[in-house]
Parts: sequence; structure tokens; C-alpha cells
Amino acid sequence: MLTRRPVAVTLAGALCLAAAACGASPEPTSRAAAGAAAPGYPVTVDNCGRSTTYTKAPDRVVVMNGASVAEVSSLLALGLGDRVVANAQSYGMSEVPGRAEAIKKLPTGDVTLNDAYDIPREALIGLNPDLVLSTTSYGFDAKNGFATRDELEAVQARSYVSPQGCDQDTSRMTVDDSYTLLRDLGRIFHVDDRAEKLVKASRERIADVEAKVEANAKAKAGATAGAAAGGEKAPNVMVVFSNMSMGGNDFSSIAAQGIWNDVLAKAGGANAFASASGTSFADLSKEKVAATSVDALVVIAYNDPHPAAYARELLKEFPQWPAAKNNRYTVLSDSIYLGPSNDLAVEKIARMLHPDAF
Repeated sequence: MLTRRPVAVTLAGALCLAAAACGASPEPTSRAAAGAAAPGYPVTVDNCGRSTTYTKAPDRVVVMNGASVAEVSSLLALGLGDRVVANAQSYGMSEVPGRAEAIKKLPTGDVTLNDAYDIPREALIGLNPDLVLSTTSYGFDAKNGFATRDELEAVQARSYVSPQGCDQDTSRMTVDDSYTLLRDLGRIFHVDDRAEKLVKASRERIADVEAKVEANAKAKAGATAGAAAGGEKAPNVMVVFSNMSMGGNDFSSIAAQGIWNDVLAKAGGANAFASASGTSFADLSKEKVAATSVDALVVIAYNDPHPAAYARELLKEFPQWPAAKNNRYTVLSDSIYLGPSNDLAVEKIARMLHPDAF
């Protein structure tokens, strides 16, 4: 059996960590709403049942951990890294050259993080932010010692929860949510043109991959007019975090529902374990995993310096898989999560599944 590191924090491109305290002001105001509006403002963003109006671009941004890099990566992709006064997100690796290093260089606010590796209430308020970003509403939950959205409003700070994070359920997340995040940040910071450029480039790259996969499938099916990617069964792909334990069974870090399923579909694949759970992760026995036919393996590396070695060990452990017989695997990090780089994950997976298409 492969050894796995236990984790105190649930992962997922979009999973959550911690929360906050109570209280509110009778008449919430904000630095972002005070005074005359800057050019291009005001703009109003609807978020988790709140309508927030900005009259200028925030310049003291705090990024909560949330077991994600979606928010900080999106800020960097939009050229807004200089607005960050404290970032709690990190991943250590990225499909985007230089991104992990850029994240590491961002200020942390010199705060002491809590047991969930996130910024507690008093420390957050002490940073004097004008915008706080969180992957899910869990990052503003009072029960775990985090500042609530009302508390932040009372000290003139805006807050934003990323798409599908309002109810802390990321199982419905798709690539379109990554585009919504970019566009919302584009509006908030009045860099809509940058956001649209990123979305357009991502859509075009994914469309190009899908077209190549479809053309390849048609060629294999004899180039008949009706033959498409659906003409033959999409390969079953196992998406799993390397050396990670999230539950009680041998395999508790298998991705079941969420943005990775949309990424797989766009790459011409299907999640082999989508039916195993209605939530983001499946917690399965070795016997259940062994009984599932896996055509290809995607290993997501999180704080694991040797994810490829983990993939090879896993294929060796299940030699009956077609993936093992064909040595078919790839390693990803942040591109398969919510964030600005899903097109990179789509292309890398498609090249593994359909090499003849490229």
C-alpha cells in the first residue's frame, strides 16, 4: 500500500478552511465607496446575495488561504500583484512558468496563521484591508475565529467569495466559474479588458484542443460525418492527489465531482470515479479502486516533491488497469483548479489521452 500524508485542511481548487467572529455596524461604509467615484466607477458586483458597490479600485487586498491559489493566481494573471498586502495562498508549483515564485514573493502581512493555515480575525482586521478574497464563505465563518463579512464591512473593507463558494460546495464548479472569477476581479479593479483577453485566450486554446480531439476521433472512426468524440467511449481517468489522506479508507483523495470533471470532458476524457460520490472527493477502499477500469491517471501534486514517482507506484499497485499496461499518466498542480490556467490542464490531459491528435 502506498503511504500517504494526513492533512488537516481539505483541498480542492476550491475547498475551504476557516472563519470569523461576530458584530456589525449600523451603517456600514467602505473606503471603496467613500468620496467621489474614480474614472470607470462606480461598479456593483453581486456576490453570495450581497450587492457591493466600488467607487475605486481596492489597493489593500488580503487573500485568504482557502486551500486554493485561484484568487492569488487570478490577481497575478491580471497584473494586480502590487495590490496585495497579505497573501495566505501557496502551492509551491504551477504549470505557469514563474507563477509559484511570484506567489512566494508576495507579502504575507507577517501575521501568525491559525491551525488551518489561515488569517484569524484580529490579524485580518489589523491588516487594514479594503478588500478580502476567499475561495468559499468558510473563510468568513465566525465559528472558526475569522472575521465575518459584516465585521469587515464595519471597518470599511469589502469582501468577495469566489464562484460556487457561497455554500461551500465546490462539486458543481466548472471552467466557466474560473472565467467568472476573472471577470468579477476585472470589474472590481477596472481591468475588464485584461480579464476578457485572458478569458478569450483560454476559450480559444480549449476550443482548439477540443477540435483536434474530435477530428482525431472522426479519423479513427473512418471519418464518417456523424462520428465525433462520442463515437468511441471517452477514456476513464482517475484524478487523485499524491500521497494525500482526507478520509478513513485507503484512497480518500480521489476527485469525484467538481471542476476537474469539466476539464476532463474538454480534454476528451471522463472521470472514472464520478459515480462514487456526490461530493468533491470519493473515499474508497483499495478493493473498489482495483475493481474500476482506469485508462489513464492524473496525479495532482500538492506539497509532494515526487508526484511522478507516486504515479508510477500507483500503476505498479494496480497492474490490471489499462493505464498501467500503457504507462499512461500525467502530473498537474494548480491548472486543474479554479483559476486562470484551466486551458493548460485541458491541453496536457488531452495530449496524454489522445497523442495522435497533436
